[in-house]
Amino acid sequence: MAEAGFPVEAAGGVPVVAAPAEIDATSAGSLRSALHDAAARGHGTFVVDMSRTRFCDCSGLHALVAAHRRAQAGGGDVLLVIPGAAVLRVLAITGIDQVIPDFASLDEALAQAPAARADAAQAGRTRAWPARRPRAAPLAGNAPASQASGR
Repeated sequence: MAEAGFPVEAAGGVPVVAAPAEIDATSAGSLRSALHDAAARGHGTFVVDMSRTRFCDCSGLHALVAAHRRAQAGGGDVLLVIPGAAVLRVLAITGIDQVIPDFASLDEALAQAPAARADAAQAGRTRAWPARRPRAAPLAGNAPASQASGR
């Protein structure tokens, strides 16, 4: 069961984990527990709301990637809400932004979840769901040699 600092609530039938302000070695285990709890509550897809998160180290990244792999193995997905540039930068540097879908708002992430799409279809809404946020160009010095040399 998730600890009090990592609440898992449902929004539109989709489990949402509220991540802490800092995810590091001391909090990653609790985050992992909350991610397991969210996966058990839903239909395989859940959202990790990182709106409050300002720092995420490798132990937090490992917890997110492991949850993503488990979700995909079960036919689901992990959807990240990351409005802040600091955490987005870490995901971009590590390439995780290319693996785990991330969104600028909870509403955008929920719109991509199968339960939210099913609810909209039942209600007769035919809205086009927003796509993942556009990817920025590689940071200077991080481009592959073939791109940096113009080849």
